[in-house]
Amino acid sequence: MQRIMIVGQPGSGKSTLARLLGDRLDLPVFHMDHIHHQANWVPRPMPEKIEICQSITDQDHWVFEGGMSATYADRLARSDTLVWIDIPMTLRFWRVIRRMIRHWGTHRPDLPEGCIERFDSEALLFWKWIWDTRHTARTKIAAMAGHPNGTRVVHLTSLKEVNAWVASLGPADYQTDKQ
Repeated sequence: MQRIMIVGQPGSGKSTLARLLGDRLDLPVFHMDHIHHQANWVPRPMPEKIEICQSITDQDHWVFEGGMSATYADRLARSDTLVWIDIPMTLRFWRVIRRMIRHWGTHRPDLPEGCIERFDSEALLFWKWIWDTRHTARTKIAAMAGHPNGTRVVHLTSLKEVNAWVASLGPADYQTDKQ
């Protein structure tokens, strides 16, 4: 595995898995939230986001996690492995709450500097977005995963499956052409 695309809805564990795989496979890790936001939650313009995604996708080695369906086709075309973390909504909601509490007043490692975890009107809009897109986002991911064009698809539907898959990675998964 040299180019791993990780997708899933908020709270599914994309960032955690990306960091773990990056460490284990010695691959650079890219978080979509670093592309969506600049410091202090300032959103980037869409053309700039797409350009950044393309520059990452063009590289030979990466773990690239996160949404932004506008770039799914390009990322999928370059990836050798697509990991879809598809865990239940209730668990994801709980994990977002726990993450918010754990990182309260600081920024998470998968966010740019200055993007501080807080509970305000913006946080409420995020919660509403999670709820509103729970079906549509999953449908987009399922459609992409259903047409992998030669990319290995790993569909994980529980934390137990995520842990078992990571534990199953053997030496062949670590072979890269970086040596």
